[in-house]
Amino acid sequence: FNFQGGGFEDILGGMFGGGGRFGQSSGGFRGYGGPQKGQDIVSSVTIDFFEAFHGDTMSLTTSEGRTVKVKIPAGVADAQKIRLRGKGYPSPDGGEAGDIVLTVKVKKHPVFDRDGLNIKVNVPVTFVEAALGATIEVPTPDGETVKLKVAPGTPSGRSLRVKGRGIKTAKGTGDLLAVIQIAVPSHLDDAAREALEQFTAVAPTENPRADLLSEAKR
Repeated sequence: FNFQGGGFEDILGGMFGGGGRFGQSSGGFRGYGGPQKGQDIVSSVTIDFFEAFHGDTMSLTTSEGRTVKVKIPAGVADAQKIRLRGKGYPSPDGGEAGDIVLTVKVKKHPVFDRDGLNIKVNVPVTFVEAALGATIEVPTPDGETVKLKVAPGTPSGRSLRVKGRGIKTAKGTGDLLAVIQIAVPSHLDDAAREALEQFTAVAPTENPRADLLSEAKR
């Protein structure tokens, strides 16, 4: 098979050359003297995050010249199997043809991470934005951005939920979870350092690790 279009890997090539993992059979059993089902063709395909998110259509061309259309449904998950019934090897004695079984592998994305039907994205904010509150822009998998309000005193690790902007499948729709990550500046000039020292002098004296230390002794 050769993959055509859609950015899919050509991993089914050479299927009939006798090598690799191709042409595994889960059929081919004769039941009560009836015709024998053709063998299944078992393989895998690798797609990127957005192809999995939006869905796509690909073409498989067999060595015999047959073209098979495969619809990758929107929201397909990593390791999910797609079965094309009757598109595998023909029966040797007039029975039902086998199937093509594709295992979909979804590449990792540098920003978005799937969690069930939800999509997580880590969003850096400054200490000032987290302490005083702010309105920030957050990317979404469909290419748009949304504005979110960061409440004053928001801690690192808190998730802000955007309803309905996650994975969309026939079984349901997930949300976008913007996980706040407070970004600490790696370099401070003298004025900024002096301002922080002045803030430290008037800041609350509570220990943010007090609960951690007490829980660790239980």
